[in-house]
Amino acid sequence: MLYVTLILCFLCSILITPFIIKLAHKIGATDKPNHRKVHQKVMPRLGGVAIFISFVLGFLILRPESPYSLPILVGSIIIIITGILDDKYEISAKYKLLGQLAAALVVVIWGGIDVEFINIPFMGEKLNFGIFTIPITVLWIIGVTNAINLIDGLDGLAAGVSSIALITISGMAIIMGNGYVIAIASIVLFSTLGFLFYNFHPAKIFMGDTGALFLGYMIAVLSLLGFKNVTLISFIVPIIILGVPISDTFYAIIRRIVNKKPLSEADKSHLHHCLLRLGYSHRQTVLMIYAMAALFGLVAVIFSQAKLWGAFLLVIALLVLIELLAEKIGLVGKNYRPLLKLYKDIRYSTAKDR
Repeated sequence: MLYVTLILCFLCSILITPFIIKLAHKIGATDKPNHRKVHQKVMPRLGGVAIFISFVLGFLILRPESPYSLPILVGSIIIIITGILDDKYEISAKYKLLGQLAAALVVVIWGGIDVEFINIPFMGEKLNFGIFTIPITVLWIIGVTNAINLIDGLDGLAAGVSSIALITISGMAIIMGNGYVIAIASIVLFSTLGFLFYNFHPAKIFMGDTGALFLGYMIAVLSLLGFKNVTLISFIVPIIILGVPISDTFYAIIRRIVNKKPLSEADKSHLHHCLLRLGYSHRQTVLMIYAMAALFGLVAVIFSQAKLWGAFLLVIALLVLIELLAEKIGLVGKNYRPLLKLYKDIRYSTAKDR
């Protein structure tokens, strides 16, 4: 039944997207070019509506039995409404955050999807979050939701990276035997893949905030369902899975602090912007970031199966690799090169001692 449902979700997304394209043009939910954007012509948004309708179709066919189902569905409706309003009227960041907060609170308070504790390695004890359980969980959902939204800057980028994250989450759920997460993640994945048919470069439609917020929200919630109340090591797994959007968001914050700019100020120095400036084509840039996302997914799977010290060393190596990449492509700025400078100084000192 699952396989038939996934095919139907995929086909539904493909068939319904052309109608969403017409609807977006008709109601004026379009994205106009400006100095900060890559596209050169007016593009329809609202692509996330096609993904959501396909997701709901799969949800209604499968009817997965879980106390989480209704809260997730209601929360996703809130996030979709928030996205539609932003795609049509470009609402302020304050109201957009309010919608994300409401959606997060629905699944956390009503659905009971939260992280109450983590088991600390070496000590054999639990770290209970206590009164911070709800704030930490809500921050995770809002943070991941916005991280996906921030990388939605090129044709097919957010949809592709989200698909790779969903594949990894599904794979991890298979390893852990979590049937509910497998079903929901797979439905979202195939709904997104159908939309990607129209969204890959050259795109005929953008997913808009409707799609980016929905995918970010679902990925955040699914990762919580898959890895809640586990060891500190396992708690790192969803962070690795979302390595591309999370690291891009992290360096965007660092960049704005270093350049003394407001955190909410948009710029043209995200990962995809840096790669484009280095001379890579639109399609090459997207495929390179897909490869990075796939690498993070592979590392997450290896990490989850590794022994404690192996997992620790893997994380250190991954962090160094991310930092080197950020410095090499100028993700923070041309003059931000602490590790490369340190390496240069060590080489110079070694050569001088000889």
